Parts: sequence; C-alpha cells; structure tokens
Amino acid sequence: MLTDTHTHLYSEAFADDRSEMMQRAFDAGIERFFIPAIDSGYTEAMYELESKYSDHIYLMMGLHPTSVKENYKDELAHVVAQFQRRNFYAVGEIGIDLYWDKSTLEIQKIVFKKQIQLAKKHKLPIVIHCREAFDEIFEVLETEQDDDLFGIFHCFTGTLDQALRAMGFNMKLGIGGVVTFKNGKIDRFLNQIDLAHIVLETDSPYLSPVPFRGKRNESSYLSLVCEKVAAIYGISKEEVARVTTENSKEIFGV
Repeated sequence: MLTDTHTHLYSEAFADDRSEMMQRAFDAGIERFFIPAIDSGYTEAMYELESKYSDHIYLMMGLHPTSVKENYKDELAHVVAQFQRRNFYAVGEIGIDLYWDKSTLEIQKIVFKKQIQLAKKHKLPIVIHCREAFDEIFEVLETEQDDDLFGIFHCFTGTLDQALRAMGFNMKLGIGGVVTFKNGKIDRFLNQIDLAHIVLETDSPYLSPVPFRGKRNESSYLSLVCEKVAAIYGISKEEVARVTTENSKEIFGV
C-alpha cells in the first residue's frame, strides 16, 4: 500500500475524469490520500471529494501562502471556523512562497506563524509549502520550536544541510516527482537520510515525475516516485511503500 501525503484531487484539472483518475490510483496500490487546503474557495470541493471517497480521503485545513492577500484575516477566520466545525488531520498547506510575490512576505510570516500556533492548539502536524524561502521558513520555525511542533516539509527541494535543518524541527521530508528530474539534485544525497524521515507525495496535478514531466500529474504516478526512491536507497519498492506509509501514519495519526 502506498500513501500520497499531498495531492490536490479536488483540482479543476480533474473535472473531466476524476473517477477514472481515482481508479488508476487504486489500481496502482495507492489507498490513502492526504488533501491540502488552499483557501476558502476550495473548501466545499474538498468536502465533496471526501464524501465521495470517505474511506480513502484525509483532509487538511489551512491557508496557502500564495493566497495570503489583503483579506488574509478573513481567510484565517475561515480556517478557524472550519476547525470549530469538524476535525482535520493537519494544518496545511502553509508556509512562505517568494516565487510569485515578494511584496507579501511580512503578512505571509504572520499567517504562517498563526497557523503553526493553531496546529499546536489542536495537537496536529503542519504541512509546509516553501518556495524560494528556506531562510524565511526556518526563521519562523525557530520562534515556534518546541515539542508540539512537527509535520512535513512538503515538496522538499533543498540541499542536504537544509534537509537536516528541517528534520531538526521534527519535520519529515515530502518527496515527489522532483526526485526523478535530472536537475532535481535531491537524488544525489537522499540516501544519506534515513528512510524513517521520508514520506511520498505527488502534489498532483503539479510536478509530474519523469516520463510525464510537464504534463498533468495524478496520484497513480506515485508508483514512479516510489520506484525512483527504491533505486536511490537500493531497496525494494515494497519496502519503500511500507516504511513511508508507516511514516505517514506516525505524522497524521491515522
């Protein structure tokens, strides 16, 4: 059994063939799907997805950094209201993204910090989005570091030193399609990190692994990520699936 720890299955990219896409994932041995939030505009779509595939779907709630705009207080209030309404498995995806808009850095930090504190209140993991912002992410994590801080560094694309630093904050590393890229670089050092610190993800519909790079990603392609990780560690795909799924259970508590 494989676990996709990060996949946007409610995305409009799957509007025409979601049922078929889900069946391909089941056929590939993926049984558990952890679904990150983006903003209030996607909440109902997430709930609909959960209703249709209730035995397989595990929802997070949070405000994505690229959705941190002038109305961020209203969006944070929406996140808090959802937690008052029901339970989730993580606060995510949250973090800092300086690729698209550097002008919102200060409010991104505020929102990231508040959501970390929300996760601690609910004894939940955080799922971190980091794009061109490792230093800024680590700066915030340092202010919040304690025994209640844990989670996943989603779509990890940093260096070995950054990986070790992330793990020092009790974060597991989310490994996805980038590990299959020739210029992805993480394949060069990944086997220096104990597999106990790794979880697998697709981030579908984004970041398709080779040979589908540049095309729409889907959860069934997690098997290709698993295959590449197995080759890097020199172990079987079955062992990678077993260990990374156990790691996901440790993080998400299910």
